[in-house]
Amino acid sequence: MKSFTNANPRDMAHAVTLMRQARQRGLTSVLAGGGSDLLGMMKERLVAPDVLVNLKAIKGLDRVTPDGGGVAIGGLITLDALAGHPLIRRQYAVLAESAESVATPQIRNVATLAGNICQRPWCWYYRNGFKCLKNGGATCYSITGENEFHAIFGGGPSYIVHPSDTAPPLVALDARFRIAGPTGERVVPAADFFTLPKDDAARENVLKEDEVLAGIVLPAMRAGARSRYHKVLDREAWTHAVVSAAIVLDIDRDVCRSARIVLGGVAPIPWRLPEVEKMLAGQRITPELAAGAGEAAVAGARPLAKNGYKVPLTRVMVARAIIATADLGLRNAD
Repeated sequence: MKSFTNANPRDMAHAVTLMRQARQRGLTSVLAGGGSDLLGMMKERLVAPDVLVNLKAIKGLDRVTPDGGGVAIGGLITLDALAGHPLIRRQYAVLAESAESVATPQIRNVATLAGNICQRPWCWYYRNGFKCLKNGGATCYSITGENEFHAIFGGGPSYIVHPSDTAPPLVALDARFRIAGPTGERVVPAADFFTLPKDDAARENVLKEDEVLAGIVLPAMRAGARSRYHKVLDREAWTHAVVSAAIVLDIDRDVCRSARIVLGGVAPIPWRLPEVEKMLAGQRITPELAAGAGEAAVAGARPLAKNGYKVPLTRVMVARAIIATADLGLRNAD
């Protein structure tokens, strides 16, 4: 690991200033929240910063607080604290369940929400130092190589899948991301935060140089809203989703007034299914409707040579997740 300087900012504005000052001196800088992913990347020399800006030194960015009818969540809250927070578990179950599903208890105790959202891809070509599109090169080796865990939607020229478990729920919940930068703070809808490889193959989000994801704001949930997170793994723990689904249904008696369905593990960004949402809106959820929604969920899928299994897996999982979420809503409404 290359030697580096540790910088402890007083607040988010100071963190941005430290990054800008490093760049002006011709130095590279990185942000560290929990650092669970960053440390491994530094050991493998995938990143070799001159300055590490340690956000843990900033107080108050690890809280959940009421915000109008919704809640504001600091980007430095740990995944364990987020998963166990009573307000999040009660009103935003899909987010609590996703945080609870990440990696291992040890990692969830240090990993932060902002870090989980902004983590780099776990494609083995990138993580093993290949000069791929994500590592300064011009080739995505997964196209003709080992691609069993890669994208079936939205791929090209890179076929990574976004690794965050919390990202799909935040898109499904219509969250807003608070981003701190040199000119102050800007707010970006969660759905607009993530970027496809066709827009910029080297990046996964809209963060600019010297910008930091400071926090997340969730809108109020309607009384009939119910949500669940479903995740399929290739082993029981310490791994990312092969396929996942964040489901948010607004149930009035036995009728779905509106739906938000966002997939993980299948695309370079959280993959929303607007056509499936339209199918469910105004309908009573039945096994037949859910099966049709599962079929619609995989329309347009373009699997690679070794990940075609994700198509039927996604189809079945979406159907089962819709039924499970609707049943939960009906039980709680009675």
